[in-house]
Amino acid sequence: MAQERLQKLIARAGIAARRKSEEYITAGRVKVNDKVVTELGTKADPFKDKIEVDGRRLEMPRVPTYIVLWKPTGVVTTASDELNRRTVLDLVRCDARVFPVGQLDYDTEGVMLLTDDGDLAAALTQPGAGIEKVFRCKVKGFVHRDIVEKLKVGVELEDGLAQALKVEIFAGDHPGQMRGAAMVELTVMGSHNNLIKRMLEAVGHPALTVRRVRFGPLDLEDLRPGKWRNLRKDELARLRGAASRARKNRKAAPQKG
Repeated sequence: MAQERLQKLIARAGIAARRKSEEYITAGRVKVNDKVVTELGTKADPFKDKIEVDGRRLEMPRVPTYIVLWKPTGVVTTASDELNRRTVLDLVRCDARVFPVGQLDYDTEGVMLLTDDGDLAAALTQPGAGIEKVFRCKVKGFVHRDIVEKLKVGVELEDGLAQALKVEIFAGDHPGQMRGAAMVELTVMGSHNNLIKRMLEAVGHPALTVRRVRFGPLDLEDLRPGKWRNLRKDELARLRGAASRARKNRKAAPQKG
């Protein structure tokens, strides 16, 4: 195998995403052939060189693993938790060292991708990747059409303008209402820092429940809360296509500075 940059190899091994891997290198936590390496441009061959991260030898997966999980509420999207709460890795039993791609809030459920393919994960989660996420939410109150327009135009949050690409209201006892609550589906690009909940709160309709029903081409088909399965070939092909478009979007974006 040809030599590749260390951060790319560490990400591919499923230890951490690309940016986090770069932090490991600059912090002196990576060794190549028993020598500490801190330069980000350093390359190595994972099958010829001895690469270690925090004293643990790097093991490259020969065939990457791709898993889709229905994350239930009450589970954190980290590898470990200082409060000893259940993590998504407690739900998935496989030999590969997979990690969650992106995050969902503790009390949010829905579709989540886990993999040991660091390159794919980095492409799908980089800023401006253009990966659509669809959230179906039960919210307080009757949702009027003007609220739909507000969400699409954008609401100002403490960290900037947040917009929904698409908003749908689902009928209940009355149009868009179920005993004082409505079902609203929002399609967005980002989903960080309680984004969906803060958007709905900002327009006067606090979320009672939030479920992510789609992440890029992935959905909850054939799943139940807490259950997972390996991706099908057609799903993986669509996911790789989304990652490829994300890389092109990033290269085409104007550079700052």
